[in-house]
Amino acid sequence: MQQSKTHSPIEISDDKGRLDLPLIHRFLSEEAYWCRGIPHSTLVRAINHSLCVGGYVDGQQVAFARVITDKATFGYLADVFVLPEYRGRGYSKALVAAIVDHPELQGLRRLSLATSDAHGLYAGFGFAPPANPGSLMEIYDPAIYQRT
Repeated sequence: MQQSKTHSPIEISDDKGRLDLPLIHRFLSEEAYWCRGIPHSTLVRAINHSLCVGGYVDGQQVAFARVITDKATFGYLADVFVLPEYRGRGYSKALVAAIVDHPELQGLRRLSLATSDAHGLYAGFGFAPPANPGSLMEIYDPAIYQRT
């Protein structure tokens, strides 16, 4: 289901056909601390298997986020960004609001994320540290993109 919402003057859309893949790849591979160096082919595969939203001003993409989800019980919010020259205008709030309100994500038992610098943004939408962080585990390979 394709959704489009306008949060003046940003338009949020989940139409993957509108995504500016070169822009997304450039930002994530060169500027994002969490996935610097991500190969283009890996990003394309990730987008293909995620619910994605783009933020557009005057038809040009300025923001992006995706949710890795089964659309029934769990979702993981990832790769959220607003281009630096468009920050401070409430666009990240509009992007997160569109995700939290997205019809395909209603009824999830858990929607999680990891952030080093945007706790305040996400707390405003009900995100909080895990109640039992000792129960969480992960396999983490920070150098994977340097080997591919």
